[in-house]
Amino acid sequence: MRDDTPDDIHPLFQGAPDTEAFRKLRKRIVQQVREATEAYGMIKRGARWLVCLSGGKDSYTLLAVLHELQWRGLLPVDLLACNLDQGQPNFPATVLPAFLARMGVPHRIEYRDTYSVVIDKIAPGGTMCSLCSRLRRGNLYRIAREEGCSAVVLGHHRDDILETFFMNLFHGGRLAAMPPKLLNEDGDLFVYRPLAYVAEADCDAFAKALNYPIIPCDLCGSQDGLQRAQVKKLLDEWETKSPGRRNVMFRALSHVQPAHLADPALFDFAGLRPKQEKISENPM
Repeated sequence: MRDDTPDDIHPLFQGAPDTEAFRKLRKRIVQQVREATEAYGMIKRGARWLVCLSGGKDSYTLLAVLHELQWRGLLPVDLLACNLDQGQPNFPATVLPAFLARMGVPHRIEYRDTYSVVIDKIAPGGTMCSLCSRLRRGNLYRIAREEGCSAVVLGHHRDDILETFFMNLFHGGRLAAMPPKLLNEDGDLFVYRPLAYVAEADCDAFAKALNYPIIPCDLCGSQDGLQRAQVKKLLDEWETKSPGRRNVMFRALSHVQPAHLADPALFDFAGLRPKQEKISENPM
C-alpha cells in the first residue's frame, strides 16, 4: 500500500478539500466499500470490472473510490468505466468523455437510443424508468461481454437498497431488495454494488466536495410522482424523527430469521415438532 501523501493520490481526488471533515468522509466511504467487497466476496484477483457511470453523484463516488482502492493496491482488478448514452433529450454527451479523459480513466462510451424505444412503448404520462432500466441493463451486459469483463459494477448505495426493499414490501408483496452481489439470469456475469454500505448523503457530499460535473437523472421528465420518491420521503421522515434509523433497517436485511417470517419455502413450519415428540420418534 502506498503512502498517503498529497502528491500520491489518484487524479480523481485532485482538488479535494483539505479539511478534517472531508478526510473523515473519504475514509468512511473507502472503508465501507472495502468492507462490502470483502463481505460479499466480490474481489477476484485479475478480474475485469465494467464500472457503470451515469454522471450522477453515486456513480462518480463509486468510480473514485474503486480507483483509489486500486491505486493503493487494495483492489487487484482491472477497471473499465462505461457510460451508456441512451439518447435522452438534452443529455450532455461531451461531459463524461471529457471528464474521463482528463482523469486518465480507461473508458468506453456507448450510444444506444433506447429513449425512443421507451417513448414508443410507454403511454403518455406513464412511468418510463422500469423499461428504461431493463434496456440499459441488457446493453451493459452486452458491453461487459464484449470487453471481457466478469462483473457489471453499479452505483446503488444503502438508501437505494432500502428504498427498493420498501417498494417491494408496499407494492410488490414480497421481501426483496437489491443484493450487493448478484449473478445475472444467464449465469455468466456478476452484478456488484460496492456502495451497499454507503449513505446517499455521503455520496452527495463527496461528489460536491470534488466538484464532479453532475448530470441530473430527470432528463426524460418521468421522475415526478414515482413510488420510489414516495418511499424516499417516508424514509427521510423516519430518519429525521429517529436519526440512525436507516442504518438499523439496513442491518436487518443481513440478519434474516426465516423461522420468524411466514414463507414455508424458507422454513419447514410443517415439520416443526415439540422436543418431547422428537425424542419419542427417535428412541434409543
